[in-house]
Amino acid sequence: MTFLTTHFASILFYAFAGVLLLAALRVITARNPVHAALFLVLAFATASALWMLLEAEFLAIALVLVYVGAVMVLFLFVIMMLDINITRLRQGHLDYLVPGLIVAGIMVTEMTMVLGGRKFGLLDVPVPAPREAGYSNTRDLGLVLYTDYVYAFEIAAVILLVAIVAAIALTLRQRKDTKFQDPALQVLVRRQDRVRIVTMPADNPEKPS
Repeated sequence: MTFLTTHFASILFYAFAGVLLLAALRVITARNPVHAALFLVLAFATASALWMLLEAEFLAIALVLVYVGAVMVLFLFVIMMLDINITRLRQGHLDYLVPGLIVAGIMVTEMTMVLGGRKFGLLDVPVPAPREAGYSNTRDLGLVLYTDYVYAFEIAAVILLVAIVAAIALTLRQRKDTKFQDPALQVLVRRQDRVRIVTMPADNPEKPS
């Protein structure tokens, strides 16, 4: 019981890490694209749990809200709306096996050098001091973001706003072969321009004899 209480965080970390590896493996081995997308959702949720254990609450909630709540839902809608030929899609996938293994090997080597460098004395990185009980990663991130980097944050917001306006302007181009509505003209429409009251005498058909 004492061992479980002392190493509970480490047990949770390795448990979540195992689930994350299995989910990531099923993403690339699942035959059904919908199943692969659902396993990717599981991988994202498990990664957010790992970030919560590492006291990175902002990254954890951003991963859940942005990727799990928006991006993956969009992926599922696209996958289910498209008529995907799974048999044809899987043809020739072995041609990408060697480049995929090379890229995966490079990534594993880099992660081993970074994570194992402190243990083997390759990196002289100081160990961070333990945080106090009321520490909030989100609060500290907000203080740094809106004080030291407030101008960079505002510039990035303006750039994103310009990108959104440009995308809307590019997609709302008026073409002669399409019908479109002008909201400004619709607002200026009067009742007299659309409705006309016509007075007509009532017809009294004669009753048959």
